[in-house]
Amino acid sequence: MNRRLSTLALLAAASLGLTALPAAAQPWPTKPIRIVLQFPPGGATDSVARILAQSMSATLGQPVLVDNRPGADGAIAGDFVARAEPDGHTFFLASNTPMMQVPLLKKHPPYDPVKSFTPVSLVGRYVYVMVSTPAVPAKTVAELLAYARANPGKLGYGSYSGVTQLMHTQLQLVKVDTTLVPYKGEAPTVTDILGNHVQFTFATPASTLGHIKEGKLRALAVLLPTRSSLLPNVPTGAEAGLPPFTAGTWAALFGPAKLPPEITQRMNRELNAAMQRPEVREKINALGFELGGSTPDEMVAFLHDQLLAWGRAFRDAGMTAE
Repeated sequence: MNRRLSTLALLAAASLGLTALPAAAQPWPTKPIRIVLQFPPGGATDSVARILAQSMSATLGQPVLVDNRPGADGAIAGDFVARAEPDGHTFFLASNTPMMQVPLLKKHPPYDPVKSFTPVSLVGRYVYVMVSTPAVPAKTVAELLAYARANPGKLGYGSYSGVTQLMHTQLQLVKVDTTLVPYKGEAPTVTDILGNHVQFTFATPASTLGHIKEGKLRALAVLLPTRSSLLPNVPTGAEAGLPPFTAGTWAALFGPAKLPPEITQRMNRELNAAMQRPEVREKINALGFELGGSTPDEMVAFLHDQLLAWGRAFRDAGMTAE
């Protein structure tokens, strides 16, 4: 993985500035625009995508549609976009999982995160909450970890992304033995925790906040440097005693490789304008998702930094390509 990480990081650094190259103007968009997601309907990213799509549809003059293609840690969605025509009508609203975990932890990834895509803009960062079913006799992280150590393999941990898989690995490093149960998305994971089929996970406020307020889920910690305004009484991971987690959890918009620069810039402007509209910000903030745009070149630099950070996190956790 070290050689692959170095190559990916160098490619990302080398591509800085390439998004501003001139090209002949062309009419765009000429048909509906598709935003592909790696998640099934119902999760935080799906909600964010639909809010932004609705806002951009009004200004682009064409419908912006959300296309859910879950599975394979986002590789199915990523491969679909990587193979799409670079005509500005297919984009990938990707989390860090398909852009970091797939290329760094798969021996034969179906795409390259740098060479197969055109970065358009950072969309924002996720807030993750450690939640458990009240059926587990633990009201704090310390109590949950103590219960897991006293009952090896009894607790089921729902995993649906690179973040959740990595957190499970880090829990194993501190001698916590739980059973990893893979899911295709956040929404079905939370549903199974509500039914006590698995007992805990890390999930976003979009899928958990209502259940937390109703007492159907127990919030144990938030993966943020400071406490969340949505859950001010819930400690941060550091306060609760969780292992440190420094790699970013984010979402960004990508087009296929060789997307014309004028389309990249126009889509960047439309997306960032949508993210600044008060009604959009209000809806998305309520999901516990922190909006934050960028220029295309800033997104290239961000991708480079994240490849390095995630590579370190995977190495520290002892995770290698399979």
